[in-house]
Amino acid sequence: MAEQPWILEFSEIGIGDVPLVGGKNASLGEMLQQLGPLGVRVPDGFATTAAAWRHFITATGLTGPIRAHLDAMGDDLTKLSETGAAIRRLILNAQMPDDLADAIARAYTALEQKTGRTPLDVAVRSSATAEDLPDASFAGQQETFLNVRGANAVITACQRCYASLFTDRAIAYRIQKGFDHMSVALSCGVQRMVRSDRGASGVMFTLDTETGFPGAVVINGVWGLGETIVQGEVEPDEFVVFKDGLRRDVPNPVISRRLGSKRHKMIYGRGEPPTKVIWTTHAERECFVIDDAQAALLGRWACQIEDHYGRPMDIEWALDGLTDELFIVQARPETVHAREAQGSLRVWHIDNPPEPVVTGIAVGSSVATGRVRIKRDPEDDTPIEPGDILVAPMTDPDWVPWMKIAAAIVTDEGGRTCHAAIVARELGIPAVVGTGDATTKLHDGDLVTVSCAQGATGMVYPGEVAARSETIDLSDAPETNAHVMVNIGSPDAASKWWALPADGIGLARMEFIVGNLIGVHPMAILHPDRVDADVQAEIARRHAGWDDPVTWFVEQLAGGIARIAVTRYPDPVVLRTSDFKTNEYASLVGGSAFEPVEHNPMLGFRGASRYIHPAYREGFLLECRAIRHVREQMGLDNLIVMIPFCRTLDEADAILETMAEAGLERGKNGLKIYVMAEIPANVILAEEFAARFDGFSIGSNDLTQLVLGVDRDNDLLASTFDERNPAVKQMIADLIERAHSNGRTVGICGQAPSDHEGYAEWLVQQGIDSISVNPDRLMDVRKRVAATEAASQDPQ
Repeated sequence: MAEQPWILEFSEIGIGDVPLVGGKNASLGEMLQQLGPLGVRVPDGFATTAAAWRHFITATGLTGPIRAHLDAMGDDLTKLSETGAAIRRLILNAQMPDDLADAIARAYTALEQKTGRTPLDVAVRSSATAEDLPDASFAGQQETFLNVRGANAVITACQRCYASLFTDRAIAYRIQKGFDHMSVALSCGVQRMVRSDRGASGVMFTLDTETGFPGAVVINGVWGLGETIVQGEVEPDEFVVFKDGLRRDVPNPVISRRLGSKRHKMIYGRGEPPTKVIWTTHAERECFVIDDAQAALLGRWACQIEDHYGRPMDIEWALDGLTDELFIVQARPETVHAREAQGSLRVWHIDNPPEPVVTGIAVGSSVATGRVRIKRDPEDDTPIEPGDILVAPMTDPDWVPWMKIAAAIVTDEGGRTCHAAIVARELGIPAVVGTGDATTKLHDGDLVTVSCAQGATGMVYPGEVAARSETIDLSDAPETNAHVMVNIGSPDAASKWWALPADGIGLARMEFIVGNLIGVHPMAILHPDRVDADVQAEIARRHAGWDDPVTWFVEQLAGGIARIAVTRYPDPVVLRTSDFKTNEYASLVGGSAFEPVEHNPMLGFRGASRYIHPAYREGFLLECRAIRHVREQMGLDNLIVMIPFCRTLDEADAILETMAEAGLERGKNGLKIYVMAEIPANVILAEEFAARFDGFSIGSNDLTQLVLGVDRDNDLLASTFDERNPAVKQMIADLIERAHSNGRTVGICGQAPSDHEGYAEWLVQQGIDSISVNPDRLMDVRKRVAATEAASQDPQ
């Protein structure tokens, strides 16, 4: 067997060389060779090998002493700190063998000559031979050194990487995973630095790290070097990129952007230390670190990397501020969702929660209750018991022993890719990161409930809040002729329920997006002269990062719609245009200046009549701009538009004309426009409405209210409000028959199929085309629909 080399250039190694150079370096070599020709840029470099590590500990006589320390400790973690420190001292105090030092120096000089930069600034990263396997990865196992210049400094950095093979956390991790300490070797990757200290850097995943949704690339980015994002020191910008849109080369596959605070950045230092952290400027905080074109390029590279490896990936990127070029600096398998069993979905629910004490970015989807334990440093003497809630400014690998004890983690700083988030996912516990003020608003010993059950925003509630979980079996989802779809109120809910075996989304509510993501009345944006200075200031605060408030409104609305539509692509997603009542519109920022006071808003200025009225037509045109952007720019052409509360044929004609003026012409680019069947007139004039719209969706709540003349919000009449009333059922049956006679589909998106036993079965017997229900009822209704269809085909 030939003797293994001590040094290999990245161009000489591939993914099959993990035993020789570790996962990080093998992946860098693989991408440089296999994906470089496809346009994926990877900075060049070289790696010291496992053979070099073994030569180091043999030539220095360290093998025996290291093994003796480890044998003395065994599995007794009370001796971990003492043992780790002793081994690291042995390695750092040893003399690097001359022959190995010379080999590293020669490789560094060759890299300088290849790049034409002297002295060349490089990153020196640790790459252990047992890390980054599909079932084993942990944040911050070994050390990384940035802005290392000169051969002697590189040699020193390599020796420090060697010592980091025996950090306390690395030793504990190997014990936990069952890896033999002496069988794990350490390779050092020496890579040309990308000048992201003058630009930006970040992390991206080829799936949604919280839900496992595989249809998008999630990109996080900060100013400066990437250590601040990994360490959780800053809240990063976030971009979500539509994978299928990338593959179809749509004009703009970036479906959403969120501006992070980015209060700090890491840049080059002068001398020692080689890097330093400084405050960002106000302009940097209110500006995205990359533009949409750069986000799309990163997303395209991420898809190429994922396709090459055949698995979800966790990727680090950097933007060179001197050349404006993007690079991939690391790629490794995503491990949390890769290990999750398929076939079931566990969801948590909190009913009627109180106001949260603090909010932040949710990590995971579960709930935990416990006592607050505030630790500002991992070395302080604050005790943490099993079940406590760890609250900290931020975390790094030194916090891991405390994190393993905690029931949940809450931090002031950080984003979805920070250390606390990564470790929380590994441990399977909820975390709320980037709160900004948890360590000041929460108090040691307080009983709190940490909830990540409501989507992307994590909540910390006072006291013990009742929570329940359910596991939904997805393995037995029968096929049905009638489409069984799901009702979705928000982008977070769409992400949460993406794995449900639904045939699409039968009702997506635009008003929920406006209320939760934007919160501003569109007319207040268009007519700032009609609102007071405080409202104008609040609107200005909200659209930070965008050129103007109109662009912000349209892009935020488009992003919310897209995040719903992407979870079901290419299955149909039916979007109802905003159906706020006047009192609900008035509650938006600036809304009171534009809304009348109505005694019965349910029957008032809403739906189609509102969209074509001069008091709101301009606002509706903004909605149309957002819809068009989603369909034509983002490529989510599975989006169907649905008009609510269309009272007359004249209204129908006017609304279709208005939409066409805004570029949403029925039939153009495959656009379908539905109408809500929730007014008796929609049924009485079914043929005429069918001539104008592509389909009907029954809103059983409003239809029942108007057929029976019952105010559905009146408790005194609650017993009379019943979708099972023969008059209501006759209306529905008539609509299905007459719509089908005119070649139009009919669905239902009301509560009746979920709430009333036998209702879904009756709808199937009438020939309904689709039934859309709340997510937690979908599996039950699907099985009932399948059984009814099977029974109708039984010859007996």
